[in-house]
Parts: sequence; C-alpha cells; structure tokens
Amino acid sequence: MNLSETSSESPVRELRLALTSDDYDGALRFYRDVLGLPVVSSWERDTGSGAILDAGRATLELLSPKQAEQIDEIEVGRSGVSGPVRIALRVADSVELAARLAAAGAEQLAEPVVTPWSDRNVRLRTPEGIQLTLFTPLESDTS
Repeated sequence: MNLSETSSESPVRELRLALTSDDYDGALRFYRDVLGLPVVSSWERDTGSGAILDAGRATLELLSPKQAEQIDEIEVGRSGVSGPVRIALRVADSVELAARLAAAGAEQLAEPVVTPWSDRNVRLRTPEGIQLTLFTPLESDTS
C-alpha cells in the first residue's frame, strides 16, 4: 500500500499523539506558530486547557531496539538518545524548519544527515524534552 493512500481495512481512523507539557502555552506556540501546525480545536476549562493540531497523515513506526540504536547513530552520532518515543515529521525542508525550531527554543542535537534510505534528517529536542526528527525525502529536498 502506498503511504499516500488510506486503508479502508484498518479499524483505526486516526492516530492522536497526546503530549502533556508543564508550559502548555509555550508548547502551543511552538507547535502552532513555529512548526506551523493548524489548530483543529481547542478549549480552556476550569479543568485545564488543550488543543488538537493537524499534523498531516499519521503512521505508527515500530522499531526493534537495535534499529532504534542505528537510527540514533545515523541522526545524532551515538545510540541511546531517543528513548522509547520519538516523533518523526516529514516536512518540505528539514534543514530550514530545524533552524526555525532551534531559534524558537528547540535544541538541534546534530547536523543534518542523509540517511541510507535517502532522506535528509535533522534531530532536535523540543523545549519540553521530546525527541523530534524532521525528514525530507531527497527527491523533494530543497536544501
């Protein structure tokens, strides 16, 4: 199946990744204003605040520990960096967006790399400590 297609065979209709941040307003600004994810819905209640942002098509990537270590080695130059959860976003220009995110408080963990599977990847740590990989397939890379 091509990843641009959706499968009517899957019982799952949406993957929603829920992140909790001690600095909710800062996290919202980071993901909405800097990363550019549009708000689908949001709420302010006595019980707390929340927002759902459109992050495009979602897939679930499952990795063995050995594969996760290889990806850490490729993207950051050492293993054991990402832990059990890392967000990976396919973007139009991983290098340009990484620079914008770094200017807004993310920590770029390594220089951009070209992976063996022909993507240009940049690894960052978001202000709330989430490992984030930005990737651009080389055929659409503008860098």
